[in-house]
Amino acid sequence: MKNILGREIPDFIEGYGKVTHYNGYLANKMGTIKKDFNFKSINPYDNKLYTDISKLMDVLPLKDGMTLSFHHHLRNGDYVLNFVMKEIAQRGYKNITIVASSIFPCHKPIVEYIEKGVITQIYAGYISGPVAQAISEGKLQKPAIMHTHGGRARLMETGEVKVDIAFVAAPTSDEYGNINGVEGKSACGALGYAHSDVENAHLVVAITDNLVSFPNPIIEINQTLIDYVLVVEAIGDPKGIVSGTTQITKNPIGLKVADLTAKFIEQSGYLKDGVSFQTGAGGISLAVAAEVKNLMKNKNIVGSFAAGGITGYIVDMYKEGLFKALFDVQCFDLEAIKSAKENPNHIKMSASMYANCNNKGAVVNKLDIVILGATEIDTAFNVNVTTGSDGIIMGGSGGHSDTAAGSKLCIIVSQLVNARISVLKEKITTITTPGETVDVLVTERGIAINPLREDLIEKFKNSNLPIRTIEELKEIAEKMTGKEKPIEFEEKIVAIVQYRDGSVVDVVKQIKK
Repeated sequence: MKNILGREIPDFIEGYGKVTHYNGYLANKMGTIKKDFNFKSINPYDNKLYTDISKLMDVLPLKDGMTLSFHHHLRNGDYVLNFVMKEIAQRGYKNITIVASSIFPCHKPIVEYIEKGVITQIYAGYISGPVAQAISEGKLQKPAIMHTHGGRARLMETGEVKVDIAFVAAPTSDEYGNINGVEGKSACGALGYAHSDVENAHLVVAITDNLVSFPNPIIEINQTLIDYVLVVEAIGDPKGIVSGTTQITKNPIGLKVADLTAKFIEQSGYLKDGVSFQTGAGGISLAVAAEVKNLMKNKNIVGSFAAGGITGYIVDMYKEGLFKALFDVQCFDLEAIKSAKENPNHIKMSASMYANCNNKGAVVNKLDIVILGATEIDTAFNVNVTTGSDGIIMGGSGGHSDTAAGSKLCIIVSQLVNARISVLKEKITTITTPGETVDVLVTERGIAINPLREDLIEKFKNSNLPIRTIEELKEIAEKMTGKEKPIEFEEKIVAIVQYRDGSVVDVVKQIKK
């Protein structure tokens, strides 16, 4: 059947089960009851500390069909997922479900475990690299479930996903499991995605390469949530965790997009004292932040907070007094990590606090402006950031759908045409974020406002900005690129795209061999 977005999705999917169809971004207003918390008694003489993974594995309740979770703050420098799964595979366990907040190219070794049936199910908010390729080729036995960052917290809190053992990468820990992410050779900053794991898993193992004496003076996750502490030589490669500093784009087209975006924000009426703001770490997004920074300085505007994955550029805006606080679920660079350690108003938050639609108030609900990217967008403003132009999985929602739904002004920034491929499609390959939550598309060739936002259309009817309909922008793009041939797929469903409330917004099919 077709859902309200026109996507053909079965009522039942093998390896997933009964489908709850997407029925609008505010359809699920009731929420869901949290599952019971797991308690365990640790006696005064019990030892949590291990230095040998094999000896630790001997005491863990390992079994076929278990569910293991991992978080991605070490990003493309992560060693923990590969390290743990190598030991699991060597012990002969099969049919494992992996709940990883994100998967990166560094996780290539687990492709072998997918092919051998060691791993048969994956949950993730973002998947790229060889694992994404393997899933797109149909190698995973069950469809991957691709959720939002807030959706992952919801899945764990409601018990829809029951994690048997969570393996938490801990840049610093003491022997009792008091953890922080801001110290040590593998420092990664805020540990926002790990909170759901430690709060909801049956057992929790902290894996650290920086054991400090008890008590660890800086604690983000405390000892009452940790069952075991494993000390290893390295939990990650710092070069993959951070890239030094993220860079503003130097591409003239990207800079034009940023300039138009800043002018639109200025004229929108949302840029005023108390404004809240989020942008990503991409080149165009940072260029927008630079323009907004200048506007705030010139107009003496002080914002309430900036949020999301925090970059050094946003930290600079905070230090210059342009925001009163930062809400941080993960750090993107060294300056952000340093700030998370030193600045009291740099507030580390869990993914649930950040973006879970099933709690009593996520931070995304307080966002005024969010700047997001797009792989594809259609004339109904539906956005794809899950699959590439070849139909292969190359990303995922992460916080995209969460922030689009929560913010008052959601702006998509993109080049209209890149490498002779138009961002605008008649029908996008995969819907990640529903168009009803997207307000504006800004390209170098013009700005399109979602017809649902009649207030913005009225406000900009006499603007000097190049306001166009999205259909006009699509025509411009097609004159430059011609009409693209549709991608061919097999019938097998290889991934389910969940909306933040757990409903299914789309599916990804196996690429044609």
